[in-house]
Amino acid sequence: MKLNLTKPLVVFDLETTGLDLVKDRVIQLSYIKVFPNGNEERGNYIVNPECYIAPEITALTGISNDDVKDKPTFKQLAKTLEEKFTGCDFAGFNSNHFDVPLLAEEFLRAGIDFDFSKCRLIDAQTIFHKMERRNLAAAYKFYCGRKMEDDFEAHRADQDTEATYRVLMGELDRYTEERQRELGENPEGRVLQNNMDCLAAFSKVNNNVDFAGRIVWGEKKDAKGNTVKDKDGNPVMTEYFNFGKHKGKTVADVLRYDSGYFAWIMGGDFTYNTKQVLTRIRLREAQNK
Repeated sequence: MKLNLTKPLVVFDLETTGLDLVKDRVIQLSYIKVFPNGNEERGNYIVNPECYIAPEITALTGISNDDVKDKPTFKQLAKTLEEKFTGCDFAGFNSNHFDVPLLAEEFLRAGIDFDFSKCRLIDAQTIFHKMERRNLAAAYKFYCGRKMEDDFEAHRADQDTEATYRVLMGELDRYTEERQRELGENPEGRVLQNNMDCLAAFSKVNNNVDFAGRIVWGEKKDAKGNTVKDKDGNPVMTEYFNFGKHKGKTVADVLRYDSGYFAWIMGGDFTYNTKQVLTRIRLREAQNK
């Protein structure tokens, strides 16, 4: 099935030095950029993380300290990647939980304010888990009919990217109303629209404003505690802190009466993305005064 695209979709995967969004770095980035006309562009970069790669990471990915020593850093690649990725949506496997947040951190560390909030983020793992609940290898066997180890090396970003792309296409093929009826399934609730808005909405599993979940969306309340609604009767959403002494309070209110909290977060051990989101809210509130 051809993807129904209104703008390019970047299917991508990262290999990293670990799972800490603040401390760990990218060592491989692979992507397939799919254009609305069906054309595809592939890219694969080994990246110098400018830090030590532990033996267990080398054992997992096959990428060693010697492999990266003469490779470009993410900062050196960042401008090229920004140009390739601007105006695109993104898809991956577990990407909304890890790959997109870490990629956002790498861009910010490189001095590039890449705004993922303007992108539709499609997670083939979330779709798979909501529909079948397993992992990438099982997804590949289920949707593509082959064992992943027969077609790919494990824990290589370029290999996982190819597998993820095939899984996403397989998901769209399987969850059509016609295909579900062929399989003897009741299609109600088991049909995926070949539409990036619908896939992004289906991939969303939380109300996070920032990737780390320090700030979340919630219904805006008036002075009496009633939900504020827009002209169409829908709840107005606003940002709330989701941690610390101000948990459950709106970010806008806290910025008004505790200005030091902003400075504390900006100087603290929080992700760059959290600081980026908080800064945008602060600028917005200043403009709305």
